[in-house]
Amino acid sequence: MYLAVTPGQLQEAARHCRNLAHVAYRVGEGSVLLRQSVLLQARGGLLAVTDQEAPPIDDPEKLSAAAVRECGRRGYTGVLLDFQSRSPDRLAFARQLAAVLAQTRRTLYVPEEYGPAVPGAVALICTALSGGDFAQRLREAASAAGGAGKLALDVQRLRMDFTLPARTGEGRPLTAEEFQALTEREDPAVFFSQELCARYFTYTHEGQTHFVLFDDAGTIRKKLQTGTALGYAAAFLMFPEVRDLLDDLFPLRPGR
Repeated sequence: MYLAVTPGQLQEAARHCRNLAHVAYRVGEGSVLLRQSVLLQARGGLLAVTDQEAPPIDDPEKLSAAAVRECGRRGYTGVLLDFQSRSPDRLAFARQLAAVLAQTRRTLYVPEEYGPAVPGAVALICTALSGGDFAQRLREAASAAGGAGKLALDVQRLRMDFTLPARTGEGRPLTAEEFQALTEREDPAVFFSQELCARYFTYTHEGQTHFVLFDDAGTIRKKLQTGTALGYAAAFLMFPEVRDLLDDLFPLRPGR
């Protein structure tokens, strides 16, 4: 399991998890790799690079070479691409990076939509489902990819409020504060959905029935166990999403 952290979160996260994805890199003008103030002791784990508000990548070889050099300096075992969309320039970079990382026996992790088009990369499968069957979703993804070893779990914590009937399957995301206030106000009876691998409750407000689907430490552990049993290669959790669950998900290591 990898815990994705920014430099400011590193020290707290490192008390719980050895495997960190360092969310400290982004794509800059001229296809340069920009780095935040990564702590000197940050070694090992993964280089995580975002394309948020980034320009087109016009020189994928240059950017790939910079990423590999940084991996060498920091002892990173691979790269996580936290890309928001798929475009020809980003796809070209992902393919180039996968090839050069393979030469140094490092792994590239990419969004699910990149997976089929980037040979050798491990694609991330989102765990936040609002319909269907979670285990079947993982099995179908593994079958399409040619094996679960080519996939990893992108553990996105659910906190979603659906107004019934939810014909589109789209709900309103709840912040941690909104979710806490709602549960304190309603004091609901909570149930577990085996199919969705998530907890849920219902409530009525202003004459409308609401269905709330959410994750806690127990459902996240269940999702991780399901992925492990199916042979998924890795799992990623975002530090801010699970900060209140760290003691349950990552028991403190001895001496910490």
